[in-house]
Amino acid sequence: MKRRLLLAKKLLNPKDSVLIVTIDEKEYLHLGCLLEELFPEAKIQMISSVINNGGSMRSKEFTRVDEYLFFVMLGGSGPEQLPLEKEWLGNVKHTTTEKLRWRELMRYGDNGKRSARPNLFYPIFVSKAGDKFVGVGTPLPWDKNISDIEVPQGTVAVWPIRPNGDEGTWGYDGKGLLKLQEKGYVKLGRFNKNSMAITFIQPGWQKKVESGEIKIVGYATDGSIIESNDGYTAKYAPKTQWAISTHSASEYGTKLIQSIIGKRFSFPKSLYAVHDTIRFFVANKPNALIVDFFAGSGTTLHAVNLLNAEDGGNRRCIMVTNNEVSEQEAKTLTKQGFKPGDEEWERLGIARYVNWPRTVCSIEGHDVNGQPLKGEYLGTDHRQMKEGFESNCVFFKLDFLDKTQVALGRQFRELLPMLWMKAGAFGQCPQLEKDGVPEMLVLPENHLAVLTDEKSFGQFVDEVDKHEDITMIYLVVDSDMMYKEMAKHFPKRQTCQLYRDYLDNFRINVTR
Repeated sequence: MKRRLLLAKKLLNPKDSVLIVTIDEKEYLHLGCLLEELFPEAKIQMISSVINNGGSMRSKEFTRVDEYLFFVMLGGSGPEQLPLEKEWLGNVKHTTTEKLRWRELMRYGDNGKRSARPNLFYPIFVSKAGDKFVGVGTPLPWDKNISDIEVPQGTVAVWPIRPNGDEGTWGYDGKGLLKLQEKGYVKLGRFNKNSMAITFIQPGWQKKVESGEIKIVGYATDGSIIESNDGYTAKYAPKTQWAISTHSASEYGTKLIQSIIGKRFSFPKSLYAVHDTIRFFVANKPNALIVDFFAGSGTTLHAVNLLNAEDGGNRRCIMVTNNEVSEQEAKTLTKQGFKPGDEEWERLGIARYVNWPRTVCSIEGHDVNGQPLKGEYLGTDHRQMKEGFESNCVFFKLDFLDKTQVALGRQFRELLPMLWMKAGAFGQCPQLEKDGVPEMLVLPENHLAVLTDEKSFGQFVDEVDKHEDITMIYLVVDSDMMYKEMAKHFPKRQTCQLYRDYLDNFRINVTR
């Protein structure tokens, strides 16, 4: 596990990224300690999520119904507040309303007494009809009475007098109240025996108005804003205990994947559990990159495609998985005389037999037998599964390369897909049409360029300068000094030295 986490740390953006790890109760303590050790700079939270209401029975143990999710948040990363269904809110009482909240301007409690804050005991002048805000007066001195204050003609003075007759205070001083009123954040109520109910909008709600989350359709006679009848869609940060019906691994994991590829994989995660887990971090990042380097059955890419279908995003997903077979399949194949690497063995591996077929079928909207998928995706305005997704996907097989052959430039064709992915995987993966290695590749549609012969550097610079879309430059040069000199010509683009950088990143089983 430690090796996996160290790999994850290399992949994560320290300024804004999140690592999400799921685990059961047998190892969560060890994992938590490891995460604190390896990510001391991160915010770490653990969530408990119910994935099987029926529970998994264990002899002389409590029945297991949940799993644990660790969120390791780097830099500015954190869960977004989103509109959530009642199921997410649970049975906890919420005071948040779906309408703009106005709060009473008069203060209560000991801190709201005139004796505690005498500068907040002043008159507010309103029209005699009580429908227009006219202005404010100065705080009343202790040696003066309310009746001593001169009231502008045609107005009434409203004081912070409590229903029981006690002298209170307003929530803002005169200058602060005038600023609020100018923005439409103060509303006049009705006259009562001693005062008038005057309300205002608190700072948190003011931000919602100013951001456009709450729509303003006009202003009342008293100058207060009028919100749209559509109200406000309340947003919440999810809690640390999830009990969501669509997170059932049986209903929306096992049964869903069986409807696509048959009984090829046991215990997949719920599509919607993965969808929600990712959604809290990329809802406002339509171009996010999601990497799952232990991808299993391919639920992550399926969930990313669903997210993009919901909001029109262009999020990308890279899945990496080995091609191991199940324990039972391994025994059967071994008895038949096959071993890892044989075609009969490899075709039943999780990458080729489960992940890739599921990916293709979910995108194209049919099962492995070519029949249209039945049903619809939940929470997507009745999107039919048979519609598939507007998505591109490509399958790569990752092999070990000989470091000497790489250093000599004899594996360039094999490295090209990796260079394309590092540059952002824009457009179709380029392929070499002829044998041999060209002196340069300038590929604006892929946002990358490669120089393989430093003698052509001058021409290479001229060609690259013609294309602003090129953001990644690969320079094949042995000398570090020469590389630094070349890189100076591309101050606004990312550069990489081949083949040294590749060998440093992908060398394994050595101490450095």
